[in-house]
Amino acid sequence: MPAPPWRINEVLERAETGPICTEKEFDTKILFPNLKRVIKEYDIRFDPEQIVFSDDSLADDLWKAAWDFYLSVGTYCTSTYRRILFSEEEIKEAMFSMRNEITVGEGQDSRKWSPRKVEDTKPPGCLFTPVGVRCSEDLFIPIEMAYIKEPLADAVSSPILEEIEGMPLKTGAPSETQGGMVHAMLAREAAKRAGRPGIAIVLTGTALQAAAQIATSEQEWGARKTDIRLVSIISELKIDNDLLTKMLHFHQNGHLCGTLTSPMLGAYAGAEGTAIIGVASHIQGLMVNQGYFTCYFPIDKIYFCNTMREMLWVVSGTYQAIARNSKFISGSNGFAVAGPCTDMVLYEAAAHGITSAVSGTSILWEIATASNKHKERTTPMEARFACESGLSAVESRMKREDANEIVKELLKKYEHRIKDAPLGKTFRECYDVERKKPTQEYLDLYRKIKNELRDLGVEYRY
Repeated sequence: MPAPPWRINEVLERAETGPICTEKEFDTKILFPNLKRVIKEYDIRFDPEQIVFSDDSLADDLWKAAWDFYLSVGTYCTSTYRRILFSEEEIKEAMFSMRNEITVGEGQDSRKWSPRKVEDTKPPGCLFTPVGVRCSEDLFIPIEMAYIKEPLADAVSSPILEEIEGMPLKTGAPSETQGGMVHAMLAREAAKRAGRPGIAIVLTGTALQAAAQIATSEQEWGARKTDIRLVSIISELKIDNDLLTKMLHFHQNGHLCGTLTSPMLGAYAGAEGTAIIGVASHIQGLMVNQGYFTCYFPIDKIYFCNTMREMLWVVSGTYQAIARNSKFISGSNGFAVAGPCTDMVLYEAAAHGITSAVSGTSILWEIATASNKHKERTTPMEARFACESGLSAVESRMKREDANEIVKELLKKYEHRIKDAPLGKTFRECYDVERKKPTQEYLDLYRKIKNELRDLGVEYRY
């Protein structure tokens, strides 16, 4: 089947000619009232005891509510003060034309990702990611190599550089462009040194604006067409001209374009509304961001994580709605509040991986740690544990009812600590930097928590 872009000139035209309003009017008079309306009309209710719920009708109602919501609200362009609106027929046409599969990476490192169903026995893909954690230039390659060396990693993300050669990087300045290019070069060097030269890399977090992203699109040393490029959604359901410029560049130059979206619990929505916005964001990702796939990480506004009880329900609900009603290829991106080399971060990683995999995510996109706020507090061990737990749940044909009980037991171990979560250790403190291997302390903790999960019913193969 064909793929995005869907009538790309129509999208650009509507960004200039759609109904006009201020951003405040969009938020308070259009988005929020319609969100309240569909929650009530479709009777969407969060049950704290049914985190990985088994009610198919609830998943379908979430989809219907999100469909109704997006048709009513559309996407707001903050640069032009216009709403980009679509008809039901147009969205159905775009969904009918979606791809059933995408390929990331090249050569022996290429991997195929495709949609999954709820409780699907087909394993999800795995993207190992330090997300947007900051790191010093001398540690970039060791961190990236450690992630690339992980056997389960189909693709990887990269840490973010704050300075290069002693020069601070500033958004919008030439230094951002320089930083983005160095980021791309170092990431590709790390892949070659780790023996996986063709692995797909999410490029590049150091370059935020379109000009800097465009500068990294160099097949020889920078972003390849089989790497992963992302166009963000501004929360909630917004876009701007810079993001649309990125989207145009990625498509015009044949890059693999995806959508990055992060609905926020505690802003305009509770758990029910956040899940509805999450599903609607996938529709925007197809229609406006023109993404072949989505990276989805709903976030609690206060604790900046998605491993809380309400957030895990949002993750499960969003993916069950999508898996039952669409062909969206979507990656569930975990955000833990605890830091590396703590029991809590491994409990969080397992809860997020199991919830996502059983609910139907296409890709386990794991996992930010320490709320993604602290420099160099990330390691591949957290991603390893999340993916091993999720893949083991799939391989053992775990049902939602069983996943729900396991996740509730895991929550007993950490949800009372969320307000005062342990910061954990830095990469240098829990990895041998030269050998890119975890310390014995972390390996011992990992094995201990893995045995606890076995006792709860997770059937690990090794």
